This record gives sequence, structure tokens and C-alpha cells, in this order.
Amino acid sequence: MSPSALSLSVLDLIPVRTSQSSAQAIAAAVHLAQSADRLGYTRYWVAEHHNMQAVASTNPPVLIGILAAQTERIRVGSGGVMLPNHSPLVIAEQFGILEAAFPGRIDLGLGRAPGSDPMITALLRSSGAVSEVDAFPRNIADITALLHPDGASLSLTSGQEYTLHATPAATAMPEIWLLGSSEYSARLAARQGMPYVFANHFAGDGTTQALDLYRRGFTPSESLDAPRTILTLNVSVADTRAEALALALPQMQQMARLRSGLPLGPLATVEEAAAAPMAPALLEMTERMAATWIIDEPVAAATRIRALAAQFGVDEVMLQPIASAHTGADAATSPGRERTLELLAAGLLHGEQLPAELLAAG
Repeated sequence: MSPSALSLSVLDLIPVRTSQSSAQAIAAAVHLAQSADRLGYTRYWVAEHHNMQAVASTNPPVLIGILAAQTERIRVGSGGVMLPNHSPLVIAEQFGILEAAFPGRIDLGLGRAPGSDPMITALLRSSGAVSEVDAFPRNIADITALLHPDGASLSLTSGQEYTLHATPAATAMPEIWLLGSSEYSARLAARQGMPYVFANHFAGDGTTQALDLYRRGFTPSESLDAPRTILTLNVSVADTRAEALALALPQMQQMARLRSGLPLGPLATVEEAAAAPMAPALLEMTERMAATWIIDEPVAAATRIRALAAQFGVDEVMLQPIASAHTGADAATSPGRERTLELLAAGLLHGEQLPAELLAAG
């Protein structure tokens, strides 16, 4: 892979930190997406998580509409829609409308996990109109057919054909990606000829095996003639490694609590995280994260990202910027996350030095 071949994208859970409202967190996400757009990133995806005090990304289609309307070039999509929570027809209609409104800029990333706890899953499914996990392959095929300009058809018991379209006069489709963190998702993406994103940012141990399974089993489809993959990474980049670590500590502590089954609150600020006592088990978890996530100064971080992209054979890397903010920072911005994107764009998208007018434009 040549150095110029690497593309960068962004995954955003829209973190909500201490003393920050949902409105301010979304405003910060809009500002971050605009920075990514200006800096030359390829995509900006939002996740689907429910009932978490530190995450405002609950409804990808709504957020995608907000972000796409306030950016110009960057592709905007879901990373991902958790399909077992939703009716395939509703998802097809939502993303068909988004593609019509923002042609050539919409991605539909689909996942199989529920994205929340059993209580929330039950509430999401209370209407009885949602799909079961076991129906995942069929529902992906249904969404693809419904989004196609030709639409889909059902055979009725009377022998008649009933035609369905996600939108009445579609001229194009969003790009549909399969997301996963298991061999199941890799095999399914290969079998259906879909582009594939392995969730390396939280399941890194299985990345090599999953991508190998995907590539070996890939079957060309109407939309894709060869395997296409994205690598996801957690990143915090600052002018020094020490500063990058300080900015990343709130998110590492949050993840350690999540994995330990402890109560979660809003994302801490840098100062709050530094002052928080940590049990030895949680401290050990954060140390492991610090060793595997990309937390460093710009040159070392860019070098490591290039090495991982080459190791896994991908030409696109999706970064989750996990830097928190200092106490007192403007609540409608996320300066640590913005700085992470700026520094990595300088090293990976624009050579060694980002043009001064781009850095000043933010």
C-alpha cells in the first residue's frame, strides 16, 4: 500500500461529558463533523446506543440528517443501525429519504447486536414490528431490495405481486455496509458480497481471523466485485504523549467500569478523571487499553496507524476520537477530539504539515 492510499474516516458515539447537555453534545458533534469535512476525511458515522448517560448517539437516521445538512462533502452514515431493533422497511425508508436529500453521501452500516441492555431491547421491540436476530441475513437482503430503484415485490396468496419501494422515485442507493465483531458477521458479509467493517476498536483480538474469513469467502455481488474493508481504531492524539494519555483517561475509565458492570455516568473531564480513585482491577484494564489504543503524539500515532492498516490489508481506517475535555471547556465543542483529527490529517492525509489555513479555519 502506498502512503497516499490511506483514507481516514470518523466514528462518533457523541459522548456527553460532565455538565454538558444533550444539545451541547450534539452541537459538539456537528462542529467535529464540519472539521472532518474540511480536513478531508472520507466518512463520518454515528453509532446506535440506548439509555447511556455518556452517549447521545441514540438515533442514527435523525443524527445523520442533522450532520449531513451542516456539512458539504463528507459521507455521513451509521456505525451502525442495530437491525434487530427495527423494521427493515422503516430503515429502508429512512435511508432512502436521506439518500434522496443528500445524494451520494449516505452510508447505511448495519449491525446485529441490540446496542443496549435487555430492558431497552424489550421496549424497542414492544410494538412487535421489529426483526429478530436470527432473521438478520434475510432482513439485510430485504433492505437492499427495498432501497434499489427497482424496488421489491411480494407474492400474495392470491398469486398477485405486491410492489414496494423505500422511496417512490429513487435514483440511487446509500452504500450498505455490514458491521460486526465475530466470525458470523465476516462470513455473512462475504456470502452476501457486502463491504465489511470489523469492530476492532472494542474486539481487536479477532481482527485478523475475521478479515481473513471475509476475504477468503467473498462472493462478488451486484454492488461489489471485490472485498472491501475498514479498520476501526480508538485514538487520542495531542502534541505530547502525556497530554494524549490525560485526554484519553476519562474514556478508558468509562470502558473499564462498563466491562466491570459498574454504574456509568457522564464522561469525566480530564481533571475529574485524574482525581478519581481507581481499584487495582480497573487500573489494570486502563493500562491494557493504553497499550492497545492509539494514544500518542502525532508522528508516532500516524506511524502506528499506517502500520496497522498495512498489517490488516485495509485502505481505509475509521477513527473513534476518544479524547475528553478539560474542565471549563466550551460545552458545545470537543477540542481534544478536534485536535486529534487535525493532527492525524496532517500526518496521514496532507503529508507532514497541514496547511495553516485549514488549522486556522476551525
